[in-house]
Parts: sequence; C-alpha cells; structure tokens
Amino acid sequence: MNIPLLIKMANQIGAFFEAMPDSDVATADVATHIKRFWNPQMRRTLLAHVDDEGDQKLRGIVRNALHNHREQFL
Repeated sequence: MNIPLLIKMANQIGAFFEAMPDSDVATADVATHIKRFWNPQMRRTLLAHVDDEGDQKLRGIVRNALHNHREQFL
C-alpha cells in the first residue's frame, strides 16, 4: 500500500470534518468515515504505519480518531 497516499487521503477526510463545531463528534465521524469507505487492508496499513513510524504527518483530528476509535479500524 502507498503510505503517502493513505496519509493524504486521511488528512483530506480530517480537513472536511474539522469544520464541524463539535470536535468530539467530528473525530468520531472521521473514524466512521474511514471504517465505512476504506477496505480493511487500507485501515490496517495506516495503523501499522502509525504504530511503526508515528503519526506526525497526520492532522490532529485524524490522530485523535486513530487513537480514540482504534477499534473501528481493526
């Protein structure tokens, strides 16, 4: 899987949901969106990358979604 592309796509999703007024709902919506529209391999690849390399390249909202709603990504 192309990690830079997954990061870019995740950050685009995060950018869309960042406009929501409630950050907790927005974070949950990021996780739900990725769970719904990404296949399991994409989700596992992103999680593995974050576990191995860190999450510095991800928007804060995406980092929060990955950490707070990790079970949705598995």
